[in-house]
Amino acid sequence: MSAERKDPVDAIIDQWAAVRPDLDTAAMEVFGRIFRLSRTMGDRMEKAYERFGISRGEFDVLATLRRSGEPYTLSPRQLSATLMLTTGGMTGRLDKLERAGLLRRSPDPHDRRGLQVTLTDEGLRLIDEAVGAGLEEQTDALSALDDEQAGRLADLLRELLRGTAQ
Repeated sequence: MSAERKDPVDAIIDQWAAVRPDLDTAAMEVFGRIFRLSRTMGDRMEKAYERFGISRGEFDVLATLRRSGEPYTLSPRQLSATLMLTTGGMTGRLDKLERAGLLRRSPDPHDRRGLQVTLTDEGLRLIDEAVGAGLEEQTDALSALDDEQAGRLADLLRELLRGTAQ
């Protein structure tokens, strides 16, 4: 590999090869790049959503409600399960989003003990703009690959994710 094509993960692999040539670092080459890409894109997404006054975590709540379709309503438990959050972590996000007028909580008409969380009109408007801004960031990052490469990468990552899901 030419020097100009090396990245920080290559440097780490080279260091391990120097001190532990017995190690097979092939997995590190893949996951080191996935971790770095995740961090870089996470930072870019955070900046994209910041201009809407929301964090990535808050975006996830609003986007989950939006994807659920009309009437854009889920229970806090459904949101927690979808986002893999504790109910305590979800409560904090819901509190902030409700104070901002982006969602409302109301009693569940089918369960006296339950609540429903619903996007407000302002929440719907904001999430539709924010998702567009986020996709622009992702599309920009993906422009380093051609369409065939991007499709192949998506297929490979899908297979890897299937193989690691337990």
